[in-house]
Amino acid sequence: MKKIILMTLVMIMFVPMNVNAQNKALEKALKKEYKTKMKEYRKEGWKVFGTSRSLEVALLTHYDKLRTLGETGYEIVGICARYKSDNVGHQAAINNACNTYARNAGSAIKGRIVSDMASNGDDTSAEFDHFYAAYETLVEKEIKGELQESFSIYKVLGNGEKTMQTYFIVNEDAATKARIRAYENALKESEAAQKYAEKVSEFVREGFENE
Repeated sequence: MKKIILMTLVMIMFVPMNVNAQNKALEKALKKEYKTKMKEYRKEGWKVFGTSRSLEVALLTHYDKLRTLGETGYEIVGICARYKSDNVGHQAAINNACNTYARNAGSAIKGRIVSDMASNGDDTSAEFDHFYAAYETLVEKEIKGELQESFSIYKVLGNGEKTMQTYFIVNEDAATKARIRAYENALKESEAAQKYAEKVSEFVREGFENE
């Protein structure tokens, strides 16, 4: 009995030490990541856009938001390769991020549906084509209201042109709601999706990370 109590006490003492070590390791890795990213930005000539804050503070704030959200948050980047008007470039970067998310959402659900239906001997891929197209379009529309713009950077290319990258933070809980709204509207236009509504709904609700 005494041995059991002793082992329990050792385990209780060890767990906080282990967690503390993990936190320190993570903090060290984050600092290294931040320094590496800032070095990259400076070397390539990137400047912060649309804020009085420095690029250093904008990036630190971005990382802090991601850390706060934990597993439910991740970033997505919108890009405008060439522009002359800042407003046009910024809006193009926003649209690019929404489009990227929508395509990833469409690809993710298509892969799940095709794989699942094929394993059951159902050949419904052709029937779902219209649904995929409608779903991606609606996701792109719905996700605009859920993406949180974190910060934007730009650099001068020459000849009056610039390039911009806009970083967004995706809250997966909010993104799931956007995908569900898109799914419910796309469902109305697809007999195939209606036939497998419960299964398709399950796929739509599953989270995924944009890379």
